[in-house]
Formats: sequence, structure tokens, C-alpha cells
Amino acid sequence: MGKYRQLTHSVYKCDYHIVWTPKYRYRVLSGEIASLLHRDIHRLSLMKDVEIEELSIQKDHIHLLCSIPPKLSISGFMGFLKGKTAIKIFQSYPKLKKSCTGVIIFGHEDTS
Repeated sequence: MGKYRQLTHSVYKCDYHIVWTPKYRYRVLSGEIASLLHRDIHRLSLMKDVEIEELSIQKDHIHLLCSIPPKLSISGFMGFLKGKTAIKIFQSYPKLKKSCTGVIIFGHEDTS
């Protein structure tokens, strides 16, 4: 039963490949922001008993291969994960602001 996991009344193997992007697919997930995300995704996943098998953070999207227990919905976990990481990023980097026309990064507008 190598890859199978257990709860009290069930044995499961629920692996999901999840991809998500920042708004308008802006290229803001690099450098310190990527390392902050990497650390926080692992920390928050432990809180929900989700096993991260692979995590890849690109400049404009994130790939996550994880095992989510059946007692937790995928949308519930992703809402928790995206909400907590977004709050942390915008508190840690106040110069990274959301706007209606785009993202203003460190004083200049990113149009890519």
C-alpha cells in the first residue's frame, strides 16, 4: 500500500494536478515572492493534512501536484491556500498593488 493514505474509515489515493495563475497572468511570481510562496504553500498544506508531491512556481503560473484527503474539498483547499498566500504577499510587498488596469510593480506599470 505504498502510495495509499488512510483515514479512520477509509483508504484513499486522491492525487490532483492543479494549475493557477495571477490575475491577467502577470509575471510577478519570481524572486522573493516565489520563495515566499514556496514556503507558505508547504506550511499551509501541512495545516490541512495535504501532501505536496511536486510544486513548480513559474513567473506567471503555479503547478501543484498534491494528495488531498477526501474529507476536504478541492475548492475548499484552494480557496484557503490562495486566500492566505494573497494576503501574505500583499502585506509583505505593499508596493505590489492591484488596480483595474493592471498591476503596478515597484513604481512602474507592467504591461507584459
